[in-house]
Amino acid sequence: MLNFRMLVAAAVLVSAALLTTQARPRQGQEPERVKAISPPATPLPPEAASAGVTKYSFIAYGDTRGRRDGVAIQYEHSLIVDSMLAQIKKLQTTDYPVRFILQSGDAVAHGQIAKEWNVSFVPLIDRLTTEGGVPYFLAPGNHDVSSAATVDAPQRQPALKNYLDAVSALTPPDGSPHRLSGYPAFSFGYGNTFVLGFDANIAGDEKQFQWVKSQLEGLDRKRYSNVIVFCHQAPFSSGPHGGPTVEPPTAILRERYMPLFNANHVRAVFSGHEHLFEHWVEHHTDASGTHRMDLVVSGGGGAPIYAYSGEPNLDAYLKENEASKVKLEHLVKPGVDRGSNPYHYLIVRVDGESLDMQVLSVDWGTGFAPYRSNKVELQDPN
Repeated sequence: MLNFRMLVAAAVLVSAALLTTQARPRQGQEPERVKAISPPATPLPPEAASAGVTKYSFIAYGDTRGRRDGVAIQYEHSLIVDSMLAQIKKLQTTDYPVRFILQSGDAVAHGQIAKEWNVSFVPLIDRLTTEGGVPYFLAPGNHDVSSAATVDAPQRQPALKNYLDAVSALTPPDGSPHRLSGYPAFSFGYGNTFVLGFDANIAGDEKQFQWVKSQLEGLDRKRYSNVIVFCHQAPFSSGPHGGPTVEPPTAILRERYMPLFNANHVRAVFSGHEHLFEHWVEHHTDASGTHRMDLVVSGGGGAPIYAYSGEPNLDAYLKENEASKVKLEHLVKPGVDRGSNPYHYLIVRVDGESLDMQVLSVDWGTGFAPYRSNKVELQDPN
């Protein structure tokens, strides 16, 4: 047993040394820089120009990091991209064309290594923005920018630089009213939908929280009837990062962000971190009535598949929010074995204030039907 433990410890040390060597340039050699993902062939129009648009679709997914990042294209992710491009083409001439893609983080395994972005991830996303022609928005995952809990943590800086280089042609620039300068937090509006992405790895950062709060509270709700949020960690989940485990970002999301989202009637939150699919529905009541929020965990973009680990204990959360009559339903639970949690992505269709969602799986998971079909309306029956 001792020898086995020594071998495991040695393997961990060797792996860490290899990663450090890959990330550090040789003496006299310029460090490799991450290539910017190509801007979309059809960018989003200025907000005012799309004010009357009420019918379209968008794609959401997450966790694309692969087993051979830095060596080859992400194979499982490439299957997702092929399927997305086919759907984009199929929907292009309908009333619900795909207008943008949201990725909830963990683009690559080691964000501090530029080669992983350049070899394995960026070329795939270039296909979506050029062949597909659609804008692509990436929220940072812990593998992208590290698990550091503070914005100025030294170990976070090299990976954050690589992330920012990758998305430099995709997100609003520093100085824009839709960007928190120096942070991977941004927003945009299209049609009747306002979308906000932020860095849940540093959920405890007060400056970011206040920016998110000001973005939501300053909205023209006569125009933006649908508010969508996406980030990496989920407020509720039942994979290895959830269930009986409560990671620090999750605790903060429950304590601070969920009451903020409820107060501002956020329609849906899309997250990843768990490499599986699950769907929660929260209802709360305020002076204007009872409201529904859909919380969807979609981490099937190509990373190693996870499985169900148990239900989280939500007694404290429900107690803290009993004045709002908060109720939670675990609408879809992930499978207890990895083989029942396929690689997948989501197509969300917007039709005025009505939203519905389709779960599309690829490869061996084709035919995945988490609702006895692969479609669901994101609203209560009349």
